[in-house]
Amino acid sequence: MSICTSGDEVGAPLFYREVNLPFKEAVKDPTRIRWRFGAISSPQPPPVILENLPVCGNCHSFSQDGQTLAMDVDYANSKGSYVITRVAEEMTLATSDIITWDDYRKEDREQTFGLLSQISPDGRVVASTVKDRSIFVPRPDRAFSQLFFPIKGILAVYRKDTNTFEALPGADDRQFVQSNPAWSPDGKTIVFARAKARRLRNDRGTVLLTPEEVEEFLKEEKTFQFDLYRMPFNDGQGGKAEPLPGASDNGMSNFFARYSPDGKWIVFCKARNYMLLQPDSELYIIPAQGGEARRLECNTRRMNSWHSWSPNSRWLVFSSKANSDYTQLFLAHIDEQGRSSPAVLLANFTAPDRAANIPEFVNAKPSAIRRIQERFLDDYSFQRAGDALSKGGDADGAISQYEKALALNPKNAAAHNNLGFLLCNVKGRYKEGIAHALEAVQLDPNNPRPHFNLGVALLHEQELDQAIVHLSEAGRRMPGDLEAQYKLGTLHYHLGVALLRKEKTAEAVEHLSEAARLDPKNAEFRLALTQALSRQGKSGEAAGQLSEAVRLDPNNAGLRYALAQALLGQGKFKEAVDQVYEAVRLDPNNAEYHYILAQVLAGSGETTEAIAHYSKAVSLNPAIDKTPELHDDLGVNHAEAGRFREAIASAEKGLRLARAAGREDLAKEIQERIELYKRNKPYRRPGARQP
Repeated sequence: MSICTSGDEVGAPLFYREVNLPFKEAVKDPTRIRWRFGAISSPQPPPVILENLPVCGNCHSFSQDGQTLAMDVDYANSKGSYVITRVAEEMTLATSDIITWDDYRKEDREQTFGLLSQISPDGRVVASTVKDRSIFVPRPDRAFSQLFFPIKGILAVYRKDTNTFEALPGADDRQFVQSNPAWSPDGKTIVFARAKARRLRNDRGTVLLTPEEVEEFLKEEKTFQFDLYRMPFNDGQGGKAEPLPGASDNGMSNFFARYSPDGKWIVFCKARNYMLLQPDSELYIIPAQGGEARRLECNTRRMNSWHSWSPNSRWLVFSSKANSDYTQLFLAHIDEQGRSSPAVLLANFTAPDRAANIPEFVNAKPSAIRRIQERFLDDYSFQRAGDALSKGGDADGAISQYEKALALNPKNAAAHNNLGFLLCNVKGRYKEGIAHALEAVQLDPNNPRPHFNLGVALLHEQELDQAIVHLSEAGRRMPGDLEAQYKLGTLHYHLGVALLRKEKTAEAVEHLSEAARLDPKNAEFRLALTQALSRQGKSGEAAGQLSEAVRLDPNNAGLRYALAQALLGQGKFKEAVDQVYEAVRLDPNNAEYHYILAQVLAGSGETTEAIAHYSKAVSLNPAIDKTPELHDDLGVNHAEAGRFREAIASAEKGLRLARAAGREDLAKEIQERIELYKRNKPYRRPGARQP
């Protein structure tokens, strides 16, 4: 082994982000994400300069002189928010420093995320992807817990001096996705990743894509590859985009180009598919004008990405997962011929429980940034944080964020609505939840969501008339193309249940039938429809709906039991027995199931087994032992089996219970049966078959 020391200093500190994994957890609670800034030579981890930000902060870039920082942030009600601010020892991210990419052609009413933005070397212009749509979904693997790449978008630029947005001609073709721009050091050229835009097979039109919508990539691993293109910036006039030789048309996906500050080289990532966070991503180098691509010797065995050049063009920092699921930072020297040294792990820059990513060398002193504080958080920021926590299953955290939002702005209708939903449906605090839901309806009466949530809460509290009013209002205001988003079937279900409880059976059947049509695989919807049809005397249709519900959810004991009752109503004893047997198998500790099975078995003449299930029902629920019918039935079954002594004992207990309850008619019948048992004669119920 030989060890060499370079005569080239690094000469610049690193700014980078630390993220807890999996990414799903980081998104759920962004306050755990933190940023560090410090010198490579420091024997200690660089100091944390930004943390506890309750909204997501993401990709960042610095101007060439290190005097301007630009970074993605979530602000107000825009995912496309972007902060551009001056670098100082004590920095403040203020509202006045924030723009939103949504302002580009705002009249189009398309939400823009503005991903992978890059500030120009002189700090005057930012290039970004707009009118974008990206696959951005979680994966179960901790190391690669996120699949991300854009499938639609054009490049646009924002000019600081005029506060204006404009498309970049040559990179604004809607047939392609154009993303991930990188500036040449002189600001005259932009290199970007381009691919044919893709429409998803299961696209439902939602703003944020779901795993179901991107199954072709998550499960089928369909290809999606980018090529690097180069074009003149031409002061925003753009020009013809041409493939970058060595980083295009190579059967691979090419992305994340970065110019060396001396303008001599471009280092980019190459992987079999997609963009960023790919296990097989490796670093390649080409001359800035394009040429033969050479694999850098610094590559590790697993994921090499997020690279940045030192200001003197002699060092490259990058992220890798060679040693751990948690991304680590590595440093490599680049000589004048574009050859790299082996990679050296920056051990002090990596925490054991955080992924270190998006490292960037800053042309400044290590003391240039000591602390960054936010001054832009408003009620929408806390509301969005609450939304992320709620989506991640952290109800307590979400409630806290919604309460902070309402403390800043008591008229935030979405915060009231979402807080009301959690208080009712997760915490069971219906009185408080309904108060917030009512406030949301008053603040935003044209929005179907608050009406829907309020209607469901009122239904739970048996406020049926008002529940019907608000659920009906939600249905009237719900746009027809939002069935999937607002779950229109669920709306019809709850409205149908409310109408059924008000004994408006015909209307209930109408809504419950629509719910089953919209969501034909929902067994709960069919069970409710069964109850409504039964009230109309349509036992055959009811049994059919229950049979389908059981087919959809065969391990639901309650459905099996309900189907058994419907079959009994049709006189189908054998089929009913089969269903009750299944209910008992699925829920063996349910006393009612054992009791009903005993009665069905008794009616079918299965005396011995009927007695066994009667006994089991009593052992599970001693209160059943106080029922006179139980002991009368036991007497009948003992006598049927020839056990007349036991029959008399059971019947006499039933007789005492009937008389104690003042049920003289039943007591008289039991007394007559006792006289039969004393003469060793069984009692045969009408319709019972012979044993």
